[in-house]
Amino acid sequence: MINNKILGLIGLAARARKVCFGADSVEEKTGKGKVKLLVVAEDASERTKDKFKKLAEKQSIPIITIGSIEVLSKAIGKTNKAILGIEDINLSNEIQRINNGGEVIG
Repeated sequence: MINNKILGLIGLAARARKVCFGADSVEEKTGKGKVKLLVVAEDASERTKDKFKKLAEKQSIPIITIGSIEVLSKAIGKTNKAILGIEDINLSNEIQRINNGGEVIG
Protein backbone atom coordinates (compact mmCIF):
# COMPACT_ATOMS: atom_id res chain seq x y z
CA MET A 1 0.00 0.00 0.00
CA ILE A 2 1.48 3.30 -1.08
CA ASN A 3 1.43 6.21 1.34
CA ASN A 4 -1.02 8.94 0.25
CA LYS A 5 1.38 11.61 1.50
CA ILE A 6 3.96 10.37 -0.98
CA LEU A 7 1.41 10.53 -3.79
CA GLY A 8 0.48 14.03 -2.67
CA LEU A 9 4.12 15.12 -2.77
CA ILE A 10 4.61 13.54 -6.20
CA GLY A 11 1.51 15.40 -7.38
CA LEU A 12 2.86 18.62 -5.89
CA ALA A 13 6.18 18.10 -7.65
CA ALA A 14 4.30 17.51 -10.91
CA ARG A 15 2.32 20.72 -10.53
CA ALA A 16 5.55 22.60 -9.81
CA ARG A 17 6.98 21.05 -13.00
CA LYS A 18 9.66 19.32 -10.93
CA VAL A 19 8.95 15.81 -12.21
CA CYS A 20 10.28 14.17 -15.33
CA PHE A 21 8.67 10.92 -16.45
CA GLY A 22 9.18 8.21 -19.01
CA ALA A 23 12.47 6.39 -19.46
CA ASP A 24 14.07 8.73 -22.01
CA SER A 25 13.31 11.96 -20.20
CA VAL A 26 14.31 10.59 -16.79
CA GLU A 27 17.53 9.14 -18.19
CA GLU A 28 18.46 12.41 -19.92
CA LYS A 29 17.77 14.59 -16.87
CA THR A 30 19.53 12.14 -14.56
CA GLY A 31 22.60 12.42 -16.77
CA LYS A 32 22.43 16.21 -16.45
CA GLY A 33 22.31 15.93 -12.66
CA LYS A 34 18.79 17.37 -12.34
CA VAL A 35 17.09 14.34 -10.79
CA LYS A 36 17.28 14.10 -6.98
CA LEU A 37 15.18 10.95 -6.56
CA LEU A 38 14.07 8.14 -8.85
CA VAL A 39 10.66 6.59 -8.24
CA VAL A 40 10.04 3.25 -9.95
CA ALA A 41 6.67 1.49 -10.04
CA GLU A 42 6.62 -1.95 -8.41
CA ASP A 43 5.10 -3.42 -11.56
CA ALA A 44 7.69 -1.90 -13.90
CA SER A 45 9.53 -4.47 -16.00
CA GLU A 46 12.65 -6.06 -14.51
CA ARG A 47 14.63 -4.55 -17.37
CA THR A 48 13.43 -1.06 -16.43
CA LYS A 49 14.13 -1.62 -12.73
CA ASP A 50 17.64 -2.92 -13.43
CA LYS A 51 18.44 -0.13 -15.85
CA PHE A 52 17.45 2.64 -13.45
CA LYS A 53 18.99 0.92 -10.44
CA LYS A 54 22.32 0.96 -12.28
CA LEU A 55 21.79 4.55 -13.39
CA ALA A 56 20.94 5.61 -9.81
CA GLU A 57 24.07 3.91 -8.46
CA LYS A 58 26.24 5.49 -11.14
CA GLN A 59 24.89 8.97 -10.43
CA SER A 60 24.57 8.41 -6.63
CA ILE A 61 20.84 9.16 -6.67
CA PRO A 62 18.45 7.51 -4.22
CA ILE A 63 15.84 5.25 -5.80
CA ILE A 64 12.59 3.98 -4.31
CA THR A 65 10.21 1.35 -5.64
CA ILE A 66 6.61 2.10 -4.71
CA GLY A 67 3.10 1.82 -6.05
CA SER A 68 1.84 0.58 -9.36
CA ILE A 69 2.32 2.17 -12.77
CA GLU A 70 -1.34 3.18 -12.66
CA VAL A 71 -1.10 4.84 -9.23
CA LEU A 72 2.12 6.74 -10.00
CA SER A 73 0.80 7.85 -13.40
CA LYS A 74 -2.42 9.11 -11.86
CA ALA A 75 -0.46 11.10 -9.26
CA ILE A 76 1.16 13.15 -12.04
CA GLY A 77 -1.93 13.23 -14.25
CA LYS A 78 -0.47 10.98 -16.95
CA THR A 79 -0.95 7.39 -18.07
CA ASN A 80 1.42 4.46 -18.21
CA LYS A 81 4.49 6.00 -16.53
CA ALA A 82 6.62 3.40 -14.76
CA ILE A 83 9.48 5.73 -13.85
CA LEU A 84 9.49 9.23 -12.38
CA GLY A 85 12.35 11.55 -11.58
CA ILE A 86 11.80 14.08 -8.80
CA GLU A 87 13.85 17.21 -9.53
CA ASP A 88 13.20 19.14 -6.32
CA ILE A 89 15.61 18.33 -3.48
CA ASN A 90 13.16 19.24 -0.69
CA LEU A 91 10.33 17.13 -2.11
CA SER A 92 12.82 14.34 -2.75
CA ASN A 93 14.00 14.39 0.88
CA GLU A 94 10.45 14.47 2.21
CA ILE A 95 9.33 11.55 0.02
CA GLN A 96 12.31 9.53 1.20
CA ARG A 97 11.65 10.42 4.84
CA ILE A 98 8.02 9.26 4.61
CA ASN A 99 9.04 6.20 2.60
CA ASN A 100 11.64 5.03 5.11
CA GLY A 101 9.14 2.47 6.30
CA GLY A 102 9.36 1.11 2.75
CA GLU A 103 12.22 -0.04 0.60
CA VAL A 104 15.06 2.41 -0.02
CA ILE A 105 17.80 1.47 -2.44
CA GLY A 106 20.88 3.61 -2.73
